[in-house]
Amino acid sequence: MPMLHRPDHPNGSAIVLTHGAGSSSDAPLLVRLAADFCEAGYFVLRYDLPFRIAGKAPSPAQAVHDREGVREAVAEARKFTKGRIIAGGHSYGGRQTAMAAAETHGLADGLLLLSYPLHPPGNPEKMRTDYFPNLETPALFVHGSRDPFGTLADLTAAVKAIPARTEVLPIEGAAHDLKKAINRAADILARLESLLQ
Repeated sequence: MPMLHRPDHPNGSAIVLTHGAGSSSDAPLLVRLAADFCEAGYFVLRYDLPFRIAGKAPSPAQAVHDREGVREAVAEARKFTKGRIIAGGHSYGGRQTAMAAAETHGLADGLLLLSYPLHPPGNPEKMRTDYFPNLETPALFVHGSRDPFGTLADLTAAVKAIPARTEVLPIEGAAHDLKKAINRAADILARLESLLQ
């Protein structure tokens, strides 16, 4: 079931967050960030992707359904706010969110991509960026300096293919789980606000 965090003092905007391939919307990183984003005035919707609901592993054949799940979550968020919608996710969830935004222009006002999986670990030649030139939604990439799915330098170079505004927020010493970003909600929101101005 999706989890909606309702702020005491709404700012009129919402953030929808989903999980990585081996996790769920109850991942500690998402739970903590959602609570902090909510405290800052955002409605926050945490949700599971269709592959998780179906009890399956993510696969290329399943990915189209996962992107539909992203669209459904954004549509749900639009029911409780008329302000900006920021769609985001960790790793696989962030990738599917960004791909959905590239396929459906205007899906969201901004993207929050936590540990974007630039390539499989140890396979930098298998870049997951083919759709970047079609991504017209401003995107904030929050990325650890020790992430085996892509170096900060490679990510910074790759996002230049995106025609929308982008920013990379480095988390020093963080691995792919981004545990070191669990207390960085204020920094993330400040970067998002600047990116979306």
